[in-house]
This record gives sequence, C-alpha cells and structure tokens, in this order.
Amino acid sequence: MPHIDLNSDLGESLGAWTMGDDAAMLDIVTSANVACGFHAGDAAGILSTLKAAAAQGVRVGAHVAYPDLAGFGRRSMDVASADLRADVIYQIGALQALARVAGTTVRYVKPHGALYNTIAHDQRQATDVIEAIRAVDASLALVVLAGSPLVAWARDAGLTVIQEAFADRAYTPQGTLVSRREAGAVLHDERAVAQRMLRLVREGVVEAIDGSLTRVQADSICVHGDSPGAVAMARAVRDELAQAGVTLQPFA
Repeated sequence: MPHIDLNSDLGESLGAWTMGDDAAMLDIVTSANVACGFHAGDAAGILSTLKAAAAQGVRVGAHVAYPDLAGFGRRSMDVASADLRADVIYQIGALQALARVAGTTVRYVKPHGALYNTIAHDQRQATDVIEAIRAVDASLALVVLAGSPLVAWARDAGLTVIQEAFADRAYTPQGTLVSRREAGAVLHDERAVAQRMLRLVREGVVEAIDGSLTRVQADSICVHGDSPGAVAMARAVRDELAQAGVTLQPFA
C-alpha cells in the first residue's frame, strides 16, 4: 500500500497575534514543523503546541528560520556562516528543551520560508545548516524541497533526507515553487488540491502552472498552517488520500 507523511507549520502564533489553528491541524497531520521563535512563535505558545502534538501522537520537527519576525521569515538574508550555524543550533536546542518538557522529542529539522528556499540551491548556506544539524544531532532528518540540489548535499553529509511536496503551492515546469510574488502561486481549491496530491502519490507528478506535468518524488506533503482555509484543505487532502487507500504515517 502507498504511504505518505502529511505535515504543517505550527506554533506560529505570537503574543496577541494568532496564526492558524494548531489544535485542528494536529488532528489531521502526522508531523508538525514547530516554529522556534525566529520567524514566529513565543515560548508559551510553542510549548502549548508541543504538548498538543505529544497528546495526539504527532511527530515534531524544528522549523528553523532566519531571524525575521517582521517579515515572517520570508525575506532573503545573506547571513554570515558563523551566525547562521549558531542560529540554527540555538533554535534546535530551544525546541529540544521545550519538547522534553512537553513529553515529546524533536525528530527532524525543516527550514522555513526564505531559508528553506535559499538552501535548496545555495551550497554555502546549505552547508552551514547541515553542519549545524550535525553538531546538535546527526540523527535528525532534514526536510528539503523535492528534487533540489540540497538532496544530494545533505545525503553526502550523512543526513537522512525527507523530500517534500507542497499541496497548496504552484510548481514551475522545472519542479520548483512559483514565487509568492506571482499570481497563482498559492492554491485555494480544496478539491483540486486533494486530487493533485493523490496523483502525486500515485504517479509521482504534479501539474505545473503552465499545464505541463513535472516529476516530484516526495516522502511528505506540506499544507501551510497559515493559509486561508488551511484546516479544510488539510482535511480534504487527508480524506482524499485515505479513501484511495493511501496510508498516512509520519516519516520520522
């Protein structure tokens, strides 16, 4: 039987600012990428999300990012290697401590936003992130953009690599994500997205923004927790896959 992981970015509320519905998403996903305070999230909220994930049996990963609260981690940064390595170590360590108190364990790392997109192709910053993960715990898996150069760089460094596809994002014919600055970059039709992800699991392809098919080999599917209608979309994807006989299970 085919199987796939379903993940979402959670723990991103900050003070009086609420982002997404963590409780509802944790009833749907199998893995939770939990913010570490650099792009979003405060300590109390992150701890609450971790406790809820532990109660639901959802696997937890560190959603590390550039230090960019104002830009929600979506602004590219040319961070010096020493700073980037230390930033990633700091974030993983903070989440590990909170997770321990919450009764769970950090099992993987998934970079967020601009950091995720940058290290998919920038070998210098990718190496910094890889070295930081290895310095903390080389058994932590790294979630990466499916088909990107980072796949080989991380594997060559000895990390377990989880290739990821995005349910609610448009793809270019080359298999990369369409920039959020472009029209049509974020998808909103629940039914279409669910059918699109079923085809991904069955055939290993997604329809690109120009209508062509692009090959995407994925171990996990992400539904962004901050998107409008995120919970309904995640549930539609899960239901579509389950009804087709696909097993939903965490990769970690």
